[in-house]
Amino acid sequence: MKNVAIFVHAGENELGRAVHGLLYAEEINAAGGNVKLIFDGEGTLWIRRFEDPSHPMNPLYKKVKELGVIEACDYCAGAFGAKEDVQKANIASAKDNQGHASIANLIAEDYHIITL
Repeated sequence: MKNVAIFVHAGENELGRAVHGLLYAEEINAAGGNVKLIFDGEGTLWIRRFEDPSHPMNPLYKKVKELGVIEACDYCAGAFGAKEDVQKANIASAKDNQGHASIANLIAEDYHIITL
């Protein structure tokens, strides 16, 4: 199985994209792949929503979170007002490219890139 990095840029009205990021990460991990699920841009806002126990996708989110594969763009979390939520959720910050996740580093590490 390959290395796969899934970038979730989904906006607030794109629940399907955000949920599919979780589903794909879970599936790739279960198949033995090395996966990173990176909430980027406006997608960083999903951390707060998925952390909410009343959100219908919270159980799936918690399952994927327990895998230790979720990261969030540090710069974007700050820009979209989600930095405190990301920190409170104990989500790792991706910040290798001037505060952003580094897609070049991931490609150099042989990751396939999926954007949602």
